[in-house]
Order: sequence, then C-alpha cells, then structure tokens
Amino acid sequence: MAKRENEQIVETAIEARGAERGPTVRNVLVWSLALVVVAFAVIYFVFFRT
Repeated sequence: MAKRENEQIVETAIEARGAERGPTVRNVLVWSLALVVVAFAVIYFVFFRT
C-alpha cells in the first residue's frame, strides 16, 4: 500500500510497476531472435547454395 512521507507518495518497486516482473519479454526476444537466425539460414541454403 502506498504511503505518504513528507508530502510524497512512497511505493515499493512492485507497487509502482503495478505487476511482478516476469521472464516473458526475455523469452519473446530470445525466441524471435532464434527464429530469425533459423529463417536466414534456411534462405541461405535454399537460394545461395547451388
């Protein structure tokens, strides 16, 4: 619960964010980067390895 100290509102980091941090953003970045690398590898082997 937010507290008032010296005319300022004081909250914990979780209260200020409004939610708990999760690994969701990290997972999305890792998986999307991996898929892009795989896609480029497939494109390379299909079109440029003749």
